[in-house]
Amino acid sequence: MSWLETSTDNCTVHRTLDLVGEKWSLLLLRDAMNGVRRFDDFRRHIGLSEAVLADRLRKLVAAGILESVAYREPGSRTRYEYRLTRKGWDLWPAMIALKQWGDRYTADPEGPPLEVHHADCGEPLRAAVVCEAGHGPLIPPEARTRPGPSARPLG
Repeated sequence: MSWLETSTDNCTVHRTLDLVGEKWSLLLLRDAMNGVRRFDDFRRHIGLSEAVLADRLRKLVAAGILESVAYREPGSRTRYEYRLTRKGWDLWPAMIALKQWGDRYTADPEGPPLEVHHADCGEPLRAAVVCEAGHGPLIPPEARTRPGPSARPLG
């Protein structure tokens, strides 16, 4: 069965984009990966409305990508901060890949606004595709696709 003969009804890329493919959701994840936790900080840093922010946070929590954790400052009501779950942190390589692409093709002439380095040696990070046996980094002609266990014929 070729790609064009395969149904995309259960495509995992499509399902992933349903969860995180909207611009504001990705920007929330970017900020969460950089230590932002509180509603007002997200709103102020990203610059979106309270209604849109609340909706995106609710969806990311419902998807298990963020978790809300109660906190209370003295003299204030209970509020919530948002922390990445393991499922959320598993998106980190994809975020690094998006940043890497953006740094190459969309950065200002003087360079990117944020650099990510290895904590031990200080060298910049980059996303790479490797096979499970450790070969890589690979380029597209070195990869092949084939139907997976849940592939269904188009029809």
